[in-house]
Amino acid sequence: MIVAALMRLLSLCWRSPVGATNGGDVSSAAGREEIDGLLRFRDVGKYGFGDFSMAVVQGNQVLEDQCRIESGPFGAFVGVYDGHGGPEAARYACDHLHANFRDICSGAEGVTPESIERAFLQTEEGYTSLVSKMWGTRPNLATQGSCCLVGIVSRQTLYVANLGDSRVVMGKKVGNTGEIAAVQLSTEHNVNIEAARQDIRAQHPNDPQIVVLKHGMWRVKGIIQVSRALGDAYLKHEEFNREPIDPKFRISGHMDMPILSSRPTITSHPLQKNDSFLIFASDGLWEHLTNEQAVDIVHRHSPVGSARRLMKAALQEAARKREMRYSDLRWIDRKVRRHFHDDITVIVLFLNHALLAGRGPIGPPLSIRSALEH
Repeated sequence: MIVAALMRLLSLCWRSPVGATNGGDVSSAAGREEIDGLLRFRDVGKYGFGDFSMAVVQGNQVLEDQCRIESGPFGAFVGVYDGHGGPEAARYACDHLHANFRDICSGAEGVTPESIERAFLQTEEGYTSLVSKMWGTRPNLATQGSCCLVGIVSRQTLYVANLGDSRVVMGKKVGNTGEIAAVQLSTEHNVNIEAARQDIRAQHPNDPQIVVLKHGMWRVKGIIQVSRALGDAYLKHEEFNREPIDPKFRISGHMDMPILSSRPTITSHPLQKNDSFLIFASDGLWEHLTNEQAVDIVHRHSPVGSARRLMKAALQEAARKREMRYSDLRWIDRKVRRHFHDDITVIVLFLNHALLAGRGPIGPPLSIRSALEH
């Protein structure tokens, strides 16, 4: 209760304007982007195979989450990029991963797990080159990284590629009962999950300290919770594991091989008629909502505003954990908001199976991304 009272007092000093709208030059198909304090959202828009809803809320001093939606002749592409250590790796991934995917998949091979993996690795190589180029003036780029969650809908198949701990969950109708099941489609690489710890230990059998329990949380080398990510060059290339980066990031001893991996886990899912919608979200959402809670919220309401509704539910839970009201949390400025929640990105795709089967137009190309920062 003391915390709640204190934050209500602080909120009087740090209120942000509400209801501002960015009319911009976004096409009507993309929906209208609106702003409510640190929240940006598009309640509804249209992509190639149905409707979508999108929302981003800032928790960090500088927004480290990025996202984009693309729709065109190849199908549909969703990217959620959850940065850590700073915003630059996530911005780089958001700027380049889709372009690399598009270039690679435009050939005869088309969309395959192998072509998707090459797009990830090409993006990783590009960011590493940027780190090397800027080492003399911006060495902190070496300590920035990003989780990367990508979903691609092509020829009635969903491909999911993931680095890190963002997550995509499907809402799947259960027969004719009216009920819906939550099905997680992504593999996570947070070492607080036993399978992720086993995976990185298997990659580093001669390093008993590859994961360390620190302050009740498992961390790779006692530093980072994810075992796979884009960037984090200091944990992959010995030439960046030295001054002038901050001593807290430096690893002692010789680095025989990269500590973190930039190779995504990729799965494919033939889409069925009872597959209703997909929720793509950064870890900030899943800290506060279970898969089942998120799917139930989307299922029980209109598609319009789905992402914003999920965001509100997560923020209400974040406020409850700190014994304060959601109405008070909404006014907390970015200077202190990270004490309550991380950046959160949510994109909900609704699946129109008539369009997926090619019985209707996919509409004009769509390309939207989140703002660089608020």
